Amino acid sequence: MPSIRKISDFKPLFTNLAQTSHYEVRFGGVGPVGGPLMSYLFRKGISSRFIAEDCGLLCFSASLPTTSMATANISGNFMGITEKFAHTRQYSAIILEFYVDRNYNALKFMESWMEFIASGSNNPIGSQLAPVGQNRRDYISRMQYPEYYKSNSTTIIKFDRDYNEEVEYTFIGLFPSAMSSIPVSYTSSEILKMSVTFEYDRYIAGKSLSLNEFIGNNNNNQSNQNNQNNQGTQTNNNQRVVYRTGSALGESGVRGVIFTPGNVNPTIVT
Repeated sequence: MPSIRKISDFKPLFTNLAQTSHYEVRFGGVGPVGGPLMSYLFRKGISSRFIAEDCGLLCFSASLPTTSMATANISGNFMGITEKFAHTRQYSAIILEFYVDRNYNALKFMESWMEFIASGSNNPIGSQLAPVGQNRRDYISRMQYPEYYKSNSTTIIKFDRDYNEEVEYTFIGLFPSAMSSIPVSYTSSEILKMSVTFEYDRYIAGKSLSLNEFIGNNNNNQSNQNNQNNQGTQTNNNQRVVYRTGSALGESGVRGVIFTPGNVNPTIVT
């Protein structure tokens, strides 16, 4: 027999549902810091400031990552029973949709990123081979090494209007794999948009900074530390960490210092 419940019993639950329209996309380091990809984008007129600040704001539609388990059927442990076992965790691609600004920086950023991935012929790295221009008829595509074009610090942060709770996803090995066609026409003008599919090796659910790991609130863990005014201390094995979160720098600006008694050289936590 189902239990009888009043509306007041479940009203607090259904009046506090998360909404889809509050999120933030942050493109962190694209390729190695100061690496060949950033140099390539700089030659294309794409600044690191646009990548870190503006590009994420132009993303008007995003999808949170999901995973699935590849399974195998195993028989023999129990007579007449076939069991399923997970053997591989599979990560689904994500699709991000962007508004294209009037300087076409968003479009150039994605085009140049994908162009760099296949630019081994005309943009050789660490090789004595002469570059081959793309306008030559005998031009061929040659892929760059993954370590040059993958991003390991792109994040999607999902929050709500009160900013009290959030979930964060950090992508490891992310790169654009496909762009959908962008229609243009002489009909009534609309905002130009583009859709990009991204592949990645894996993602980290929850905060992933070393400071969050020290505090204990990384990977969606709940920390018991009471941090007031974004300043605090924590003692661990005669060590004391003092940290501050800079409001202007955001999450990427979190820095900490670990002081150990008798040690004049503190350890920097980033």
